[in-house]
Amino acid sequence: MKRTFVFGDIHGCHRSLIALLDLAAPDMSTDTLIFLGDYVNRGPDSRRVIDHLLALRRQSRRVITLMGNHEQMFLGFLQGEESEVFLRNGGEETLESYGIKKPLPTVPVGLFPPDHVAFVNDLMLYWEDDEYIFVHAGLQPGVHLSQQSPAWLLWARDRFIHSNHDFGKRVIYGHTPFDQPKVEDNKIGIDTGAVYGGKLSCLVLPEMRFISV
Repeated sequence: MKRTFVFGDIHGCHRSLIALLDLAAPDMSTDTLIFLGDYVNRGPDSRRVIDHLLALRRQSRRVITLMGNHEQMFLGFLQGEESEVFLRNGGEETLESYGIKKPLPTVPVGLFPPDHVAFVNDLMLYWEDDEYIFVHAGLQPGVHLSQQSPAWLLWARDRFIHSNHDFGKRVIYGHTPFDQPKVEDNKIGIDTGAVYGGKLSCLVLPEMRFISV
């Protein structure tokens, strides 16, 4: 049976990612792996996380990597925009993982491996299959998926989380950390705060089974 493994926010927690992948043991030849974004910032090993995701994508075309709000901030930083916002939100740890020290050039994109820059640039804002919509933060109620704005997809919080709206399909999201996965009829939140001392979690479909480390 083909399965889908959905992973919550990693935030540079490479050891947790490796441990979770080992425990989940997806079949890379048949299973789909979906990562909901926020691979960088705050944790110690952002570079190694991206390296590992790139390696997974080389193994299988069934590896789906979505953008998180921290990747959006990273993109802005790479182009010399809103650098302080990126640095204040865990970017310092990301720079350390790449061995990059201050002072920084006005446009620091050339300091990073080209394949990492391409990875961040190519991330998708959402993914859907026959039964679910996968997104980093959430959706705006009453707006068609094709018309959703990056602000909602990457930054949505309370108005989405407290909504009982029927989005047509169940929404699987990260971004907002919970002590345990938040399972509701219309949506499931799977960010369990790995970088804040919580766990890194994965949802296995169609079994609706959670794995956490």
